[in-house]
Amino acid sequence: MLLKDRVAIITGGAGINGLGFATARQMAAQGARVAILDLERADPADAAARLGDGHLGLVADVTDKPSCEAAAAAVLRAFGRIDALVNNAGITQAVGTLEIGGADYDRVLDVSLRGTLYMSQAVLPAMRRQQAGAIVCISSVSAQRGGGIFGGPHYSAAKAGVLGLARAMAREFGAEGIRINCVTPGLIETDITQGKLGPERKREISATIPLARLGRADDVAGACVFLASDLAAYCTGITLDVNGGMLIH
Repeated sequence: MLLKDRVAIITGGAGINGLGFATARQMAAQGARVAILDLERADPADAAARLGDGHLGLVADVTDKPSCEAAAAAVLRAFGRIDALVNNAGITQAVGTLEIGGADYDRVLDVSLRGTLYMSQAVLPAMRRQQAGAIVCISSVSAQRGGGIFGGPHYSAAKAGVLGLARAMAREFGAEGIRINCVTPGLIETDITQGKLGPERKREISATIPLARLGRADDVAGACVFLASDLAAYCTGITLDVNGGMLIH
């Protein structure tokens, strides 16, 4: 198993049909003990219980630094170490540039970008003590192509910021055995797409993708497992595209 005896934290991981939970499920199947972090209304404890015994669900708000630090401390108390972090928490909003208000900007940037910073800060001390660790940051094809189907310009900006932050952290902590990488998903079928894309629109989009289908949550999860494992031992500061060829560059 690729993650046997490793401890992994996944933010925004309680949505059963989301990228975070798919990643939690695959990491648990590869031997990891998983801590799912999410807001109280998402019920992270229930999501963790769905993985089986030995996993942890914690209420945490990634936009609040003390909440992130408390969650990391709880994981250390429960499992004694932190080997991997998947910065998955994020929100989107489909509005145009002229419609973005200050509160909209703050909300989208805070969850994706501030949350990635705060949660990384919370786990890095433990990883430095171990002289080992892997952080995977979920960005988006929207950051690369300048917009997507669901996210506004502030979402693209937040996810582009995640790319820059991850690369800078990779340079800073590589000598201490800590690898930091990004995954940029394309259009992935989750609850969001089910509610907003009809069958005909899905067929139209699929026709523009070389692999001729929308992505699945497990497609992204597999990339996260790879980057968290020793198979990616010489990968840091990279951006791994998971988009079916939607963007080839």
